Parts: sequence; structure tokens; C-alpha cells
Amino acid sequence: MQSLLQLVDTIIQLYIWALIISVVLSWLVTFNVVNTSNRFVYMVGDFLYRITEPALGRIRRVLPNLGGIDISPLVLILGLIFLRNLLFEFVGGRF
Repeated sequence: MQSLLQLVDTIIQLYIWALIISVVLSWLVTFNVVNTSNRFVYMVGDFLYRITEPALGRIRRVLPNLGGIDISPLVLILGLIFLRNLLFEFVGGRF
């Protein structure tokens, strides 16, 4: 059971990193630091968009409109950290 808990923890950590990288990449594209006409940048951005957008889209539907500020990645990261801590508290404490 401990191995399964560590696997879930690793997946949550990787998803948090994917969210952070996705946000940073979107900023770099917005400020023309990197160009999406570069095939590698496009592939990385598309991959990150495909794995993060389903969860972020659901959060954006619930959050109020804050103008140009998108806090959905922050809300998702805090939720994932809460879920991770909850798993360790309830499941990890039994072993």
C-alpha cells in the first residue's frame, strides 16, 4: 500500500510541475520570448495544454471573472497539495 501511495504522490507532483511549466510557457509565448512556430515549442505547449486544460477548464467555470488574471492554476495546485496531504494523513498514517 505504501508503494501505491508513493506512486500517487509522484503523479501529483509531476502534474503540479506540468501546471507550473504550462503557466511559464504561456507567459513566454505571450511576451514573445519564445515563438510557437518553433516545432518543439509548439509540441511542448500542445502537450501541456492537453493534460492541464481539462482540469483548469472546470475550475475556470466555477471561478468569477477577474479580468485578465487567471488564478485557476493556483487553485488547482493548492487543491492538489491539499489532496496529497490528505492522502498522507489518512492512508500514510495507517502503515
